[in-house]
Amino acid sequence: MFEKIGNFIQESRQELKKVNWPTREETVRYTLFVISLSIGLSLFLGIVDFVFLQALQRIVL
Repeated sequence: MFEKIGNFIQESRQELKKVNWPTREETVRYTLFVISLSIGLSLFLGIVDFVFLQALQRIVL
């Protein structure tokens, strides 16, 4: 059993050496993209929610 675990760890390390890690600039760029996309989407959904709420209030009241 310990042989299998050791084998797994060794193979995992070998695979991690093959990974093409992003540069710091790419990481910052992708992070800013995800944050801005999240903010933009939340603003859009907030506006749509507000519009639907106003329409529903006009219909009900």
